[in-house]
Amino acid sequence: MKQLLKIVFLSSLLFTVINSCKKDENKVFLQDSKNPVLTASSATINLAYANADKEAVKFSWTNPDYRFTTGISSQDVSYLVEIDKKGANFNGAGKQTVAVSKELTLSLLTSQLNDYLLNQLQLQPGVAADIEVRVKASMNGAATVISNTLSYKITPYAIPPKVDPPATNKLFITGSATPAGWQCACGEAENTAQQFTKVSATLYELPSITLTGGGSYLLLPKYADWGAKYGFTGSNNANNVNGDDFKANGGDILAPAATGNYKISVDFQRGKFTVTKL
Repeated sequence: MKQLLKIVFLSSLLFTVINSCKKDENKVFLQDSKNPVLTASSATINLAYANADKEAVKFSWTNPDYRFTTGISSQDVSYLVEIDKKGANFNGAGKQTVAVSKELTLSLLTSQLNDYLLNQLQLQPGVAADIEVRVKASMNGAATVISNTLSYKITPYAIPPKVDPPATNKLFITGSATPAGWQCACGEAENTAQQFTKVSATLYELPSITLTGGGSYLLLPKYADWGAKYGFTGSNNANNVNGDDFKANGGDILAPAATGNYKISVDFQRGKFTVTKL
């Protein structure tokens, strides 16, 4: 009986070892890949408003040729074309990333690229700047390989602001989140403590204001006049409290959850406002 049990045990052990080996043999491993080689249709890029609808540049790159233990991959490869200021190492806060699926090229119109430079990288119109471009390839977000980097000196052109600045050249904040509450259309005197400073034709800043956590606010170009206002582009109080898009006649803007002192910047060129805790 003991001999029989020993034979059964050894047979089970052998089956487990063989089965384990078969499972190991079925595993798929990445054996090799190549860094994409990035090229462009031109070594220089000249931007002009007159050419807004024309191609500014076309980027092309080689396939990374992912090779697995089962052979060359037939899965889809995803690409990210990254554009950033020179020296930021593609970690800049305003870096522009364009997702490309499967394709090995990306064509950018003059208006598209100019918009990236002004609104994402926040370059100054009419001022030459150095930028860099590269491509990152991956499969389902893994096995990332990175291309060479292309460098350009480029000058964005001025475009009409996304939101028309106030014709009054003034901007006030009002709402339950502010110390003075909602303004009434009753001809009350201007509250200069809640008036923005005009930094440029398209940029207004309120250096410091106490906001009540969870309250709401709007921006008015004329004090206590509700004939015009600026607010969030979406539903009331659905904005990112640290900053978001805005438009004329938009919805109520939600203040940060924590009561405290904040700096508010309103950029009409980009159509964005930012709220910074002091």
